[in-house]
Amino acid sequence: MSTSTVSTPDTTTPVEKRSALAPLGKPFAAAGGVLGIVAALLPWVTFSLNDGNWPDKSTLQFFDAPFAVTGFRWHVLLLGVLILVAAFAPTPSKGRVVRALGWGLTLVSFVNAAYITVKGGGLGAITALDGAVAFGSIVGLVAGVLTILAGYGIGIEPVGEWKIKVSTPVAYLVLLVSFAAVLYAVAAMLTTGGVGASNPYAGAIFLSFLGFAAGVLGALSGVGFIRWLSALSEQHRVFSVIVLAACALLLPFTDAGNEYWMTVAANIGIYAATAIGLNIVVGLAGLLDLGYVAFMGIGALVAANFSGAATAHFGITLPFPVAAVIAAVVAGIFGAIVGSPTLRVRGDYLAIVTLAFGEIFTRSAQNNIGGITNGSNAIPGIPPLSLFGAEFNKSISIGAVKLPAGVLYYILIVLLVAATMAVFANLKFSRIGRAWIAIREDEDAARAMGIRTGKMKILAFLIGAMLAGVAGAVFAHKNGTVSYESFKFLESVTLLAAVILGGMGSIPGAVLGAALLFVLPEKLRDFEDYRLMIFGLALILIMRFRPVGLIPDAHRRAEMIERADENAEEAHVEAKKA
Repeated sequence: MSTSTVSTPDTTTPVEKRSALAPLGKPFAAAGGVLGIVAALLPWVTFSLNDGNWPDKSTLQFFDAPFAVTGFRWHVLLLGVLILVAAFAPTPSKGRVVRALGWGLTLVSFVNAAYITVKGGGLGAITALDGAVAFGSIVGLVAGVLTILAGYGIGIEPVGEWKIKVSTPVAYLVLLVSFAAVLYAVAAMLTTGGVGASNPYAGAIFLSFLGFAAGVLGALSGVGFIRWLSALSEQHRVFSVIVLAACALLLPFTDAGNEYWMTVAANIGIYAATAIGLNIVVGLAGLLDLGYVAFMGIGALVAANFSGAATAHFGITLPFPVAAVIAAVVAGIFGAIVGSPTLRVRGDYLAIVTLAFGEIFTRSAQNNIGGITNGSNAIPGIPPLSLFGAEFNKSISIGAVKLPAGVLYYILIVLLVAATMAVFANLKFSRIGRAWIAIREDEDAARAMGIRTGKMKILAFLIGAMLAGVAGAVFAHKNGTVSYESFKFLESVTLLAAVILGGMGSIPGAVLGAALLFVLPEKLRDFEDYRLMIFGLALILIMRFRPVGLIPDAHRRAEMIERADENAEEAHVEAKKA
């Protein structure tokens, strides 16, 4: 038996003023929705571009099936329909939802219009030229802007609150459907636009898809569904973890199941596991580490030297599980050594200490100090892992289904990420994790409450380094070569960015952050020289509008809400004085 009510908290203040756009809210929303649908059914390009026809039959001369919309035109049509539904159906946080959909429509229209204009040599490509007329993108932009204004006119209320209680079977069904939708979305994101030369417009189509996804996710978040689903997942944590792991293992059976994306996904998993370890140090204990990738490098070098490679320093070949354990122990010892200065320094000074350690590791490996790194020649020829005679870098067949090469590495890394997430979760909710959080919030107060802060900080470095060491061991066998070039300062910054971007202290946040930091550059290769600029701009926008990360920790979210309430109260007092 389930009961459902959806409510929106009333946070109206005495100084809140009625928006001047209020009377135009619903009319603008209606116009925006209708124009969005019309835009999807109009041509978007007046002529065939030099690199080929614009996708989804949007070029005027090939516009032979206007109602058979696909790709970005289908996204525009769907956004138009959702705008009308959100505006006139009983929707919680109506203005917030309408605004999010409006931004999605604007982004999809703008990306396509801008790219067509640049490739087509001017505005004639998206308006009128030589008697040909194609105003799809212009109408889409107008629809998006009208919808955004409609959102402000209707009123931006707090995120909807779902007070829905469901039975366990219904909760399991909701979680299954939701995670299956996530799997579909991930596969669609990876395959949208193709890769590289297979589609000259791959980058633009991918950005257009991101605009659509951002609009839909913003609407789901505004209506309160994302928060409710997160709470439901937390209530059934074990089931959620199992289903998420199963969805990850099913990715090779989707359209993204090719050798290229299996390689990218495996690399994402290795860095995600490493980022989870860094999340212990930075997210839970609040210790800024700028040389963390060195622990991953130590694990990789230890595993490489016990792998039986021709240039390995030790003449011993150990089974991978044994080598991985040794790599974790050695990396943990170095983690404890690096963590020992935290007894005396903190803040910026600690960051300098960790940065110095990272540089010491890089220079030592480059100069082959100790004779175990092989210097600039690296350690090549590391044999791939194998299980029951099946090499992990080869393709395998399951019945009539042939899976791509590298799929076994992908499966191994999914299990590695699941294991590191389990370790992180158990530590976070244990007495040790609560001690780390107390140290992060106020170290002096934590010490006054009886927490042995020095021991706890060293323990954070030790455990984080051990997780990075295991990830490094997998990295060595998967790539077949270990070089100091893979563990420079920039990699530490990337890992730190993944933790902050995903949400400090958040278990799935580090995974999502690592995924974005690897997938976005791959999908934006079409933009060549502008790729990193667009990538950096995307990160800036994400951190501007999601300062606590894409999947913030509940504690961090509560801090931000409390701070926002304090700022609102201060503004209210200032308004009264004025």
